[in-house]
Order: sequence, then structure tokens, then C-alpha cells
Amino acid sequence: MATHLSTGDLNTPRDAAPATASIAEPPAEKPWPSRGRAWYAVFVFAVVLCVNFLDRGILPLLVVPIKRDLGLTDTEISLLMGFAFVMFYVILGLPIARLVDRSSRRRIIGIGVALWSGATALCGLAHTFMQLFLARIGVGVGEACTGPATYSMLADLFPREQLPRAVSFLNFGFIAGIGLSAIMGGAVIGALEHLPPVALPVIGVLKTWQLTFLVVGLPGLLVALLMRTVVEPVRRDLTAAGVGVAGGRSIPIRDVVHYLWTNRAVYGPMYGALALQSIPSQGAISWGPTFFIRVHHWTPRHVGLAFGITTLVVAPFALMAGGFLAERLAKRGYHDANLRVQLLAICLWIPFAVAMPLMPTPTLALIVFGINLFFAMMAPGPQNAALQSVTPNRMRGQATALFLFVFNIIGFGCGPTVIALITDHVFHDDARVGSALALATAILGPLSAWALLRGLKPYGRLIAATAGKQ
Repeated sequence: MATHLSTGDLNTPRDAAPATASIAEPPAEKPWPSRGRAWYAVFVFAVVLCVNFLDRGILPLLVVPIKRDLGLTDTEISLLMGFAFVMFYVILGLPIARLVDRSSRRRIIGIGVALWSGATALCGLAHTFMQLFLARIGVGVGEACTGPATYSMLADLFPREQLPRAVSFLNFGFIAGIGLSAIMGGAVIGALEHLPPVALPVIGVLKTWQLTFLVVGLPGLLVALLMRTVVEPVRRDLTAAGVGVAGGRSIPIRDVVHYLWTNRAVYGPMYGALALQSIPSQGAISWGPTFFIRVHHWTPRHVGLAFGITTLVVAPFALMAGGFLAERLAKRGYHDANLRVQLLAICLWIPFAVAMPLMPTPTLALIVFGINLFFAMMAPGPQNAALQSVTPNRMRGQATALFLFVFNIIGFGCGPTVIALITDHVFHDDARVGSALALATAILGPLSAWALLRGLKPYGRLIAATAGKQ
């Protein structure tokens, strides 16, 4: 049922009403940036996101040689995939997010790109588990720097009703990163696998998987320079939801916490659903290639090509479908349009995500993977637009940091390890990694959908209450 409320219908429950502080007079309306400038920024953000996921997504294709050369278990590999990656975010995510809310966001993104690209290259110089673990921590700088800053800038580049489409197009970078990391990673591995090990002074002998990290990491340093061509947009709606801060100071953390807690009926389901759904989805991203290698005996090059092409073909249509559907529902008066589309996408994703690793042939598994991917990728645009739409400007960096904290700590941090633990300690068989993926999805997917269902009405009421404040 749609949530139809006018801007004057403010009789909302206490747990769904926007928090209020000292209410200042709203400033004169500021003009939005030109469409060309706004969409150019989206293009650069997409390139940055592409490099981000290219650097972080290369590891799953290298599980077999890394595990062999360093003598690791699945659980140790999962720590490199997830826990090491999120360590930087745990330590510095919030301080960086506070900088996002008061400093140059484009500069923060540029520095982040340079740092994580350098860290990816350093992965190629690692000769021990601990060296690789420390380098992977550096790769985690990407999400801490780019996520909050990017989404904060988008909300100042596009009106609220256009935000789902902008975020969906931004996620083309996410898709390109995943697709290209699979294709390029597989191609690089295939091109280098017949070469003899390369011996370098001081560094020592570098094997194929180490050279792969070097090849994909160094070009990101050039992408960092692109951020200098993006104009920092004027911050908007600084008094939205009654939140106003003089000058360029950050809103105190206690005020952010108070706002989120007062509106816990809105933010709780959004964060909770993300946490529950990200474990099986990120577990599948991390262990999907290994599943095809172990169970169906594909080569890394074959897996990379199949995953990459499927992702590049299917996901863009899904992103456009999700953004288009959210906009259509919003125009028809559904204030909960963004969350409604996300709920629909998750409900359609669950059965195919469970079925994919249980298919008897690799061809059937790949077909089901494509369907599963379509429904999964309908959600990111409306999901991120939902968060930005209900969060005051000078809280967006910190609210997005918390959102990405949940995504990274629970999804990237725990997802790969949860799958590895199920494989190692429930099924006791490396070849049952597919069963571990299916089991995790069957349990956590429905819980994620239930959480979103609980948040639909409170989210719609808060959108209605803050309408017209941008």
C-alpha cells in the first residue's frame, strides 16, 4: 500500500518524526548546478568507483594461487578478502566522514584514490600473509574516503526527485569495476601464467598473482588526478529537518546520534536490512569465482570472462530499471518509493541467489547468476537515494559513513568469513562452498526483506514531513 501524505500531514508517531533543534530561517534558494556539470561529476565518480572495485575485486580470482603459495586456509583467505579490507574503515571512517561534512569533498576523494591504488600495488610485493594483510588494510581507504563524500556531493548536485537516477548511473562504475576486475583479472592471469617468475632487486621473486596486483593498482594513481576537474557544489538544505549549524562547523556527533535515534523507525530498518543482506551478497562476490573453479573446474580466465561479460551486460539494465521504477512510484505519490523498490528487488533476488550455487551444470549456474544479479542491482540506486533523501546535509557524510560502515564491516568484513566458516566447519569440504552460499542466503535474505517491510511506513512519513526543504 502506498504512503500518500501531503506536506502538511505531520501527525507522525514520535519514533518517525524528524528531530528538531533550534530552527533557523531557511536561506534563499540556491540554484542547482548545470546539468552538464552535474552529470560530468557523476561520470568522474563512476570512474573512481570503477577503479575502487577493480582494486578490491581482483583478490577472489587469485584465491587458488595465493592459498597455494602462502599455505593458507579458506578462513585466512576470507580475512584477506574482508576483515583486512575494513580495518582502515573501522579506525578512520568516522573522522573522515566528519571532514566530509565540512571540508572539500573532491579533495578527500582524490587523496583516497591515490592511497588505495598505491596499496593495491603493494599487495603485489607481499611475500607473507601478514604483509598481504597490511596491504589490504590500505586498500580499505577507498570506501572510507570516497563513499560519504561522493553521496554527499550527489545530493548537492541533483534535486531529490532526480537523485535515484543519478545514483543508479553512478553505480555503473560499480558494475564496470566488478565486470572489468573479472575480465581484466582473468586476462592478466592468463597472460602471465606462462611467464617465469620475475626477480627484482631487494623485493625478490614475484609470481603471477603478485604481478597482477601491480598491473591493476598503478593506473589508479592517474584517476586520482581526474577529481581536480570536478567542481565542489554548494552545500544545500543546511537547515533541513530543523538542523542548522553556523559557518562551516561539523554537527556534533551527539546531535547526529540524537537525530538517527529519534528517527530510528526509519534508519533502523535501512541499516538492518543492509547488514543482513550484505553478508550473503558479499560472500557470493568473494567466493563465487572460487565456486566455479572448485566445483565446475573452470580456469580463472574462464571465470573472469563469464562473470565480467554477464555483469557488464545485465547490471546496467537493472540499475536503470531500479532508478526508473523509483522515480515513477514517487511521481505517483508513493513517498516510500525508494524503500519499496529495494524491498521488491530483495524479494525477487532471494530465490535465485539460493538456487545459483545448487545448479547441476556451470551453464545453468551462470544463467541463474545473471537473473540473480539483475534483481540485486535494481536496489543500489533507490537504496542510496533513500538515505540521502531523509538526512540533513551536514549529517549526510556521517550518516553515509555509518551506512557504509555497516556495509563494509558486516558485508565485506564478515560476509566472506561467514561463508568460509560454514564451508570449513559445517560442511567440512572445500567443494561445498556453493552449499554454504545457498544456506547463508536462505537464512539472512528473508530477514533482510522483513526489516525493510517494517520501515516502509515510517520512511514514507518522514519523506512527506521534510518535503519541500530542499
